[in-house]
Amino acid sequence: VELLADAPNNWGRWGPEDQVGSLNYLTTAEVLRGVQSVRSGKVFTLMLELGNPAGEPLWPGRMPTGHFMTQDKGFYESGKVETISGGLEYADDLLFLACHGTTHCDALGHTWFNGQGWNGFAAEGSKGGLEKASVLPIAERGVVGHAILLDIARYKDLPYLPMHTQVSLADLLGAAAAQSTTIEKHDIIVIRTGIFRKFYEDGPQTFYGDFDEPGLTYEKELIDWFHDMEIPVSATDILAGEQLVSQTAEAVFPIHAALSRNLGVVFIEAHWLEKWAEDCAADGKYDGLYVASPLKLRGGTASPVNPIVIK
Repeated sequence: VELLADAPNNWGRWGPEDQVGSLNYLTTAEVLRGVQSVRSGKVFTLMLELGNPAGEPLWPGRMPTGHFMTQDKGFYESGKVETISGGLEYADDLLFLACHGTTHCDALGHTWFNGQGWNGFAAEGSKGGLEKASVLPIAERGVVGHAILLDIARYKDLPYLPMHTQVSLADLLGAAAAQSTTIEKHDIIVIRTGIFRKFYEDGPQTFYGDFDEPGLTYEKELIDWFHDMEIPVSATDILAGEQLVSQTAEAVFPIHAALSRNLGVVFIEAHWLEKWAEDCAADGKYDGLYVASPLKLRGGTASPVNPIVIK
């Protein structure tokens, strides 16, 4: 509470019932600016693969993905089901997936403190599903705009940022300068740490053995920059969207409080950015049209999403 006493706040900026926060910055003009940035038509999908035999990065304690066949060729061979008249047969399946269990978009009502979440909505409204600021209003709007990739790992000449690494505002601006990239108001900011390479190269046991994800943490100047630049979305390739153990504050997850809860910045977490980043490094173009469509889950605190960038 003391940390955020003088922090900027967007409550009421778009009315007392607003549930999408800084997505209001993504007007039709901003969508067109994203469209106008497309040059090659290259498409990059940014979701982690579900059912990957190498495993899936997952926040400790969350349920892993469960994918089950409810019908396949074996059902016909065993006589459990009959071939459809005319000879057609088919397979069907079922998916169990934590809403925050893969690449996902957080609802603005996902976090709160002092009993209040985004726009002052009472935490009591989270009982049994979010009454206000669930992922549904975000899903109904969609997330579409001009995105900038800030490749912090490449900027520091590393394959990925080590655990325990803070990403500062100076790092964001330094990476942009090194890439000859201009960040403009209302840009969707995509931050690459590359840490999921460690998961797939070294294995889950090593990844979680020293688990303290790299990422942003609280700096007054960082929060002011997000506010002044009217950044609508913070997109990251880490599970928590910020450094797990803050190096600047005793509070846990201060960025969620300062950006999401106070400013209405939408967090989209756990991207797979490697192919897009490689292409950006090859041609020097680090921007594009970003599109993400969460599931229309009433009351949901988050939704799995497969973001797409078009260059």
